[in-house]
Amino acid sequence: QVQLIESGGGSVQAGDSLRLSCVASGRSSDWYAMGWFRQFPGKEREFVAAIGWNGANTYYTDSVKGRFTISRDNTQKTVYLQMNSLEPEDTAVYYCGADAALARLRLGVNASWGQGTQVTVSS
Repeated sequence: QVQLIESGGGSVQAGDSLRLSCVASGRSSDWYAMGWFRQFPGKEREFVAAIGWNGANTYYTDSVKGRFTISRDNTQKTVYLQMNSLEPEDTAVYYCGADAALARLRLGVNASWGQGTQVTVSS
């Protein structure tokens, strides 16, 4: 089991940037694919971005391509989500997820989850 702690959420204006961080702990966390999901009020959690264990492969949902960048630092056991050009439509609770399999992580069906961090973007 991997434990995850997110940080970096907050309230910003449209066009601003935020960087979310997620620190992992637990057995084999270095080898896990990690990613970010978000949940809008009244909706299911949805995929945002994911990165393979060595950082070589990254994936994004279409609505954030060109604006968000996922990266990881395995020496710090941390994954980041740099969010630029934020829009009010990005307002959600953002969750960090981890799974041994990147393909499975993108589906979010068997991941370990953090507690979530709120991102609010006002126009």
